[in-house]
Order: sequence, then C-alpha cells, then structure tokens
Amino acid sequence: MKREVENIVKWIRETVENAGAKGVIIGLSGGIDSAVVGALARRAFPNTSLGLIMPCESNEEDEKDARLVSEAIGLKIEKVDLTQTYRQLISSSFNSENRMARSNIKPRLRMTTLYYYAQDLGYLVLGCSNASEFYIGYYTKYGDSGSDIIPLAEYLKDEVYDLARELGVPNKIIDKQPTAGLWEAQTDEKEMGFSYAALNAYIRGEEVEEEIAKKIERMHNNSEHKRKFASIYHRK
Repeated sequence: MKREVENIVKWIRETVENAGAKGVIIGLSGGIDSAVVGALARRAFPNTSLGLIMPCESNEEDEKDARLVSEAIGLKIEKVDLTQTYRQLISSSFNSENRMARSNIKPRLRMTTLYYYAQDLGYLVLGCSNASEFYIGYYTKYGDSGSDIIPLAEYLKDEVYDLARELGVPNKIIDKQPTAGLWEAQTDEKEMGFSYAALNAYIRGEEVEEEIAKKIERMHNNSEHKRKFASIYHRK
C-alpha cells in the first residue's frame, strides 16, 4: 500500500499539472473514501489542496468526523452549509414524494459548490468513488460522480481501508459504518441490499449467493449509463 500511495500521489500531481491547474479540491464528508482522497490530495499538493465540508440537512456527527480527518492529515478546510439552498430549491419547485429524487439534489449541490471554488482557485475536483461503488453505479450522476479525476476507481472498498491505514486516517473513520448521508440512519449496505464483502467477492470472481449475484449484475447493467459520457446521436 505504501507503493500504491506513492503511485496515486504521483498520478494526481502529474494529471493536475498537465491540465495547467494549481491544486485540488475535495468534498470532505467524514467518511472513509473522502478521508483517503483528502489524504492523497494533501500529499500531492501540500499547499494547494482544500477540503470543503458541505452539510445539507446532515448529521452533525459527520461534520465532526470531517474535521477530525482534516486535523489528522493537515488538510485545509472550509465549510459551506447548503441546507437553506436545498430547502429553497424544493420550495421554489415542488416537494417530490420520491425520496431519492429529493436526496440526490444534495450531492448535486455539493458538486456545483466544488466547481465554483475550483474554477475560482484554478484547482481540479477530486472524486471519491471506489471500484466497488463504481461497478454498481452507487453514486449520484452529476453529483458525487461529477469530478475531474477519480483516484480510487480501481480500488475495491476493502482496499480503500488498507490505503486509509497507510495514510494515517483516524480509526474512528475506519471503524465507521459507510453511509452516503442522504437521510437519517441511511447506510450503504442497507440501501444496496448486500454487504461490501459480498460485492467485492463478486467483482473478484468469487462465489456469492445466487440472489445477491443477480442483484449486483442487474445494478451493474442498469447503471452503465453512469460510467459513460452522455449518449450522442451520430448523423447518418
């Protein structure tokens, strides 16, 4: 993992410099993935990396965890509370009965905020999706997937924990139940309907329960559009 960290940091630095950018920005959620990407960002650009904490009707504990991460890795942070922005958008349009439709506004507001800061600073936006989530499309299109570079897209969730230990991420974050924080008591595994261990095993080609395998493959197929640029009609 030490070698992996060195390779990722080198890649981030080269990619940003090739784009003519000055540094990187990341949304710091208080979870394991953003903690790892934040630590990588800090190593790649010690003086020009920034973490944004962007609560949006969020659990207060998540902000505390994000600040814990920033202190542990020495990452500069700023806070932008998007709660009122979110509520204003709902009140200006309509209050959908579809919980996912409402909840997915939150990561899209965060993406917009990250790019606002990034363009002002001349930074690139770092995404935090890992290979496990990438495979089944467990992220919001044009939300948390809206980024310039994605350092962890080839690392399964269990490998992200290995990277976290190598990078000195606090144990509280490593031991924390993974959650997208979309609503109260929401967890990744509860929403997916299977464990990360089962998902990782399936992706590695190992045997898992038939029903879980079918669900994973269905999610993979249904989310294919998320892993591609918008379809373009080609003139005949």
